[in-house]
Amino acid sequence: MRYFDNAATSYPKPEEVCRYISAYLTECGGTYGRGSYERALRATDITERCREALAAMMGTDDPARISFGPNATHGANTVLRGFDYVHKRVLISPLEHNAITRPLEFLRGDIGLSVEVLDHLGDGSIDTERLRRRELDNIDMVIICHQSNVNGLTQDIGKISEAIGGRTRLMTDLSQSLGHTPVDLDGWGVDFAAWTGHKGLLGPTGTGGCFIRDHEKVAPLVFGGTGSNSDSYLMPRHTPDKYEAGTPCIAAIAGLLGALEHRPEPIHTREEFVGLMERLTEIKGLKLICADDIERQGELFSIVAEGMSVAELNDRLWRRHAIECRSGLHCAPLAHRSLGTSPAGTVRVSLSPYHTAEDLDFLAEAIEEVCS
Repeated sequence: MRYFDNAATSYPKPEEVCRYISAYLTECGGTYGRGSYERALRATDITERCREALAAMMGTDDPARISFGPNATHGANTVLRGFDYVHKRVLISPLEHNAITRPLEFLRGDIGLSVEVLDHLGDGSIDTERLRRRELDNIDMVIICHQSNVNGLTQDIGKISEAIGGRTRLMTDLSQSLGHTPVDLDGWGVDFAAWTGHKGLLGPTGTGGCFIRDHEKVAPLVFGGTGSNSDSYLMPRHTPDKYEAGTPCIAAIAGLLGALEHRPEPIHTREEFVGLMERLTEIKGLKLICADDIERQGELFSIVAEGMSVAELNDRLWRRHAIECRSGLHCAPLAHRSLGTSPAGTVRVSLSPYHTAEDLDFLAEAIEEVCS
């Protein structure tokens, strides 16, 4: 398999994704939470089963804290634009995606929000000792990308939460990590999270949302019908209804449920992935953009080559070997500036559990050839 752009969206999907979507469209067709007849009850059951499976994946004992939306960006906006800022100051990691930085930039102009990048090491790892010593009484929220979509660094959210020590709210973006890396929102003490279903969870596009521990702190982003409290012009105060105005994309949620209930075992091993990384470091003229500590490395990384633009490197991989990657800034200009790869960006490689050891060997050989 020559598709290595799973950080953008995963491919292939488990066959049950299509099967569950088809079964919903052809055999069910009801809507969520808006009727007591069989079709509506079946659609509601699909949605709540998916919510419960997500809660297990995220490490929370209360599925009602998880709300559905079209993607992680919508979930991030729900939290960031609905949050009650007292001090109007937030701290962020240096590896945030535009799903975080653009809402914050809007709030900077709208309410005068101050945004500061946390102290960090060269690969973007948060300096937890400095964070532990930092005054946080006048900080509304700390926002951490759990896994970078540029260099694959996985932040130690538990250690970061311990350094914060409950002195302010903690939000994390799970877009790249969920499905690839263990997540424990309750154990870590995370207050808010954004998530998506079409990447590591192997579900369809059009699935995502947010996790909100204390719904009293976040106002709804969208207002409308929920199938509950219909006699009131106000949005319901209980979750998840408070954040789920309008009919959800139940077909996509059914597909996500199919992916969650039939997760494949990875075909390649962690050792084989590490071997790939080691092999790439030996290629003359190639620079690997990754975590400094292999233990904190997710299965995505970036590369740049001497004497070659990232567009040319990406084009050679495609034209000569039909390898599908993504070049550029990956909607994360802050991360690229922090890693020293701006303004050109990088070529990003991101794996799937469906890649074999032979696929990794082929990738390494292709990169060696185009850099020779």
